[in-house]
Amino acid sequence: MLRDISSTEGRLAVTAAIALLTVAVGWLLLPKAVRTGERTVSGWLERLLDDRLAESTEGAIETLRDGVPSSFLLRLLVGLLQLGLFALAGVAVLTLWGRFELVVAVLPVAENALTVGAQVVTSAALLGGAYIVSDVVETYVADLSADSDRITAHQEQLLTRLAQVGLLVLAAITVLGIWGVNLGGLLVGAGFLGIVLGMAARQTLGSLIAGFVLMFARPFEIGDWVEIGDEEGFVTDITIMNTHMRNFDGEYVVVPNDLVANQAITNRSREGRLRIHMEVGIGYDDDPDEAAEIAEDVLDGIDTIANNPQPYAIPSGFGDSAILLDLRYWIDPPTPQARWRSKAIAVERIQERFADAGISIPYPQRTVSYPPETDDGESVERIDGDGRPVDKSV
Repeated sequence: MLRDISSTEGRLAVTAAIALLTVAVGWLLLPKAVRTGERTVSGWLERLLDDRLAESTEGAIETLRDGVPSSFLLRLLVGLLQLGLFALAGVAVLTLWGRFELVVAVLPVAENALTVGAQVVTSAALLGGAYIVSDVVETYVADLSADSDRITAHQEQLLTRLAQVGLLVLAAITVLGIWGVNLGGLLVGAGFLGIVLGMAARQTLGSLIAGFVLMFARPFEIGDWVEIGDEEGFVTDITIMNTHMRNFDGEYVVVPNDLVANQAITNRSREGRLRIHMEVGIGYDDDPDEAAEIAEDVLDGIDTIANNPQPYAIPSGFGDSAILLDLRYWIDPPTPQARWRSKAIAVERIQERFADAGISIPYPQRTVSYPPETDDGESVERIDGDGRPVDKSV
């Protein structure tokens, strides 16, 4: 129909009409229509989320909205629609003036542009979907961990990171396939790179594997009082690479997981209580039973010591200078403060009660004896290293 207009005046009039209509629709009506549609779609999505989807998905949508502002999406959509409208107006004007062959010449380029645009939109949709799903997975794992005592904070963090990395890798591979990237060659190169990195970072990979072992073995959890090799303190964080501790001097200690897996681990918090050993010596002239009764009575009166099982004291052996009493009691819950306080109070009170009862706590001593004189009054003759008698007067 446009080709039927042959006069120049008619073509100018139609061209002006097309330009005015394009400007009116593209700059006035189109933005308002997009905003109205956005409000309608947002309301529909909110009703859908309220009726059918979980709160975790709502959080994911909110996260996506925070990361990608709605104003940016509106501007992008309006720009794309305006571009399409102006392209149609240009095709109409060229057809009107008998220059349709230019449209035919530009058509392959436009097809390529449409193909690239579709690839861009599809890739963005995949990455955005992976982002939303990863957030949903994180919320789901957190809810699952809160409802179950079998999933620790370390396992929760590790499972979340593995799921998120897996989703992002899958999305990235799909996007590369959309853009026609040869994944076979890429995987071969990644394999060689993995071999080189594995040989160059054996220590790091050892810590990484040990992190997985610790996740499933669960020898300790965050907040436990542990002793790992020469380090003792509270576990503050467990990552895939390191275990973080705070010792009793307030120092921050980081132990690589491969060292943790290869050393003896003592967890003093696992059983919920801890038995303490103390040793005290009494003189050989004192009554061990009386001393044991006094020590047990003292231990019963300390509030940081558990009453079940009962503390007890038993003679455990003969020392160089004293009879040894082994004092054993439990603290519940096991904390370093309870251990130190119970020991300090026990030492002070036992020393006082022993002193009141006349029971001695002997210090190390040694008895020295000399050879006796012979019966006929002759003394023992001592010989030096050269075989000569030693003068006793010297």
